[in-house]
Amino acid sequence: MTTRPLRFAFGHISRRLWAGGFNYQRNLFAALDRFLPGEFTPVVFAGTGADANELAELAAVPSVEVVRSEAFDGQPGLAAALGLGLDSGAAAAFRTARIDVVVEAARFFGWRLAIPAVAWIPDLQHRSLPQLFPTAARWRREIGFRVQIASGRSIMLSSESAFRDFRAYYPHARSRVSVVRFATQPPAAFLNTDPSDVIATHNLPQNYFYLPNQFYRHKNHQLVVDALTILKRRGVDVVVCASGSTEDRREPGYYDLVNSEIKNRGLEAHFRHLGVIPLPHVYALLRASTALLNPSRFEGWSTTVEEAKSFGVPMILSDIDVHREQTSGAARYFGVDDPDALADHLMQASQEARGLVVRNVVPHQDERVRAFAASFADAVRQTVRRDTRVLPQDERGS
Repeated sequence: MTTRPLRFAFGHISRRLWAGGFNYQRNLFAALDRFLPGEFTPVVFAGTGADANELAELAAVPSVEVVRSEAFDGQPGLAAALGLGLDSGAAAAFRTARIDVVVEAARFFGWRLAIPAVAWIPDLQHRSLPQLFPTAARWRREIGFRVQIASGRSIMLSSESAFRDFRAYYPHARSRVSVVRFATQPPAAFLNTDPSDVIATHNLPQNYFYLPNQFYRHKNHQLVVDALTILKRRGVDVVVCASGSTEDRREPGYYDLVNSEIKNRGLEAHFRHLGVIPLPHVYALLRASTALLNPSRFEGWSTTVEEAKSFGVPMILSDIDVHREQTSGAARYFGVDDPDALADHLMQASQEARGLVVRNVVPHQDERVRAFAASFADAVRQTVRRDTRVLPQDERGS
């Protein structure tokens, strides 16, 4: 006897607004298809104006379906979800698509949703770094998380660090909590791009440090500028290559502030920002870099660190709990407010570099990705077993 694949809903995450979230989706779907073939059908729900190229990339993963609906243009049903208990537009779309379980990612569909739901909370940054959020945005996140907890959602976190934060901030929560650690599966097609060609295209030296973080304040690019300033005073020639979106709806002018500092200090040759580049270029630059650099003040589970691990790229990371958790001590670490320590690491790694080295996927990476797929599958299946119930006649799909 065979059973049909479990169909789970996942709202589309825009690469432009959150590249890490988009990569999480793509890697998750690919991992499930590879290691649990035929057991899951991811259904991506997107607004009518969502980027067609992004949706096509997700739909290219076997078994993935894409549904466009006005119910996912912004968050039109949020008020109803909070006030009446149901985002009826989204619920109708889920019924039509025969969804078995919903993964809520930064959106609440209501406590009356008659479909099992898992709330994915990547991090609790708004509690740890409240000063980086406008008051309305901070409370919007907080209220969203609290209503998910109060509604009895299963909670899916991305790290033990986030789990400790969750227990500290919501000590009375009785939700079932799963830790699902993200792991990357570099698409084979993305590895066909020659890193030497990409380095030449962007006019980079053979030895450079790669910083592929979106320009949010908590990503701490300013510390890198300060470290490069120190190195310039020492007469040490180091290049940091950065890529990623400059868009931050919380603080629209942040990139301009950092860029003005780079120009005022004469660091244009040392801090190169390439903007948003094709993913094959991202992988090429990562594989050939002297080291991955991530100075972030806060992460839920860093996508860039996982991608570096998948190729065995050396890492220079801020000394935060989740970076220690992800790397088990296998990196160079510096304080989030210590540009001198970062400058020392950059100088030492640069001096140890020996020309162009292009790395391939490390052994045992498959096992990490397999574990990611298995832990996600377990979290979703347990939620379905716990929460599936007979639907009222008016809520059944046809």
